[in-house]
Amino acid sequence: MKKVWMSLTLAGLLLTAAGCGGNGSGGEQAGGTEQSGGSAAGKAYTVAISQIVEHPSLDETRRGFLAGLKDAGIEEGKNLTVDYNNAQGDATTNLSIAQKIADSDSDLALAIATPPAQALVQQVQDKPVLFAAVTDPLGAKIVGDLEKPGANVTGASDTNPEAVVQLMDFVASELPDVKTVGLILNEGEPNAVVMAENAEKALASHGIKLVKASVTNTSEVKQAADSLVGKADAFFITLDNTVVSAVDTIIQVANDNDIPFFSSDRDTVEKGAMATVGFKYYDHGYQVGQMAAQILKDGANPGDMPVSFPDKLDLILNVKAAKEQGVEVTDSMKSKVQDPDNNIIE
Repeated sequence: MKKVWMSLTLAGLLLTAAGCGGNGSGGEQAGGTEQSGGSAAGKAYTVAISQIVEHPSLDETRRGFLAGLKDAGIEEGKNLTVDYNNAQGDATTNLSIAQKIADSDSDLALAIATPPAQALVQQVQDKPVLFAAVTDPLGAKIVGDLEKPGANVTGASDTNPEAVVQLMDFVASELPDVKTVGLILNEGEPNAVVMAENAEKALASHGIKLVKASVTNTSEVKQAADSLVGKADAFFITLDNTVVSAVDTIIQVANDNDIPFFSSDRDTVEKGAMATVGFKYYDHGYQVGQMAAQILKDGANPGDMPVSFPDKLDLILNVKAAKEQGVEVTDSMKSKVQDPDNNIIE
């Protein structure tokens, strides 16, 4: 296997001698390339990013990633060129982006979400590949071992299995009238399926039934939510890119019908879901940015870097959204939030 990332010093010197900061693609596949000049230190880097779709959690992941690099001295406009590509949820575009990155001279590739990670792992063999916002890197066959991934791949999972369990425990203890939870799900997304199975087991332990409404694209999400009205006492969604991309329609249905809505990410709670157990995706991306800096600056081998997981879980509660969905927020609910200053949204 070629280890191109071990030749970054030579690449940086060549780029400085040429008076440029890396090559860009010129166009974009629902994304673009930003160019920058070489740094005074003589090193310049190009990082290619493949993101499956635009939505707040994934966008925050990317923003945190770039901040992690910046704090390590690798910054856009100085010594970093970013080739950002967004597949807009299209599988064919996702594969084309991976092939483009494989053929590029980028120093490192970042996949944001499971489908880009799977495509990059298949296509890119001669440069480091990092992933973020991936729920089950083992099940998705992105890595074969979490402690020592091997080859040229590592990254960070965006889930702690306990998060779903804790959220379902909250639903059971604080909303005793909830006997059925409706889940809107794209069963073509492996991460969503894994989280759905965890939620179903957690709910079953409380005697609560899970009812699914399946979708294949974002245009079907509102119809799926409507189909659950009268069948479900509460709504829940996983870290499902297809569903989260159309989450405003679920919030509308939940508000119109006084149905408490629980999500799997903070950003959706900030938009109008009632609660989740989670973390900040900016911090998640920042963690991966720090890993990228170790690879680019220190020559760390991705295959020797353990996959990381979020460890700062807390209940995130949107008081206004709860009221919109017919729920009176009690002191008991608020007491479940460890960091009320940051995680109770009024």
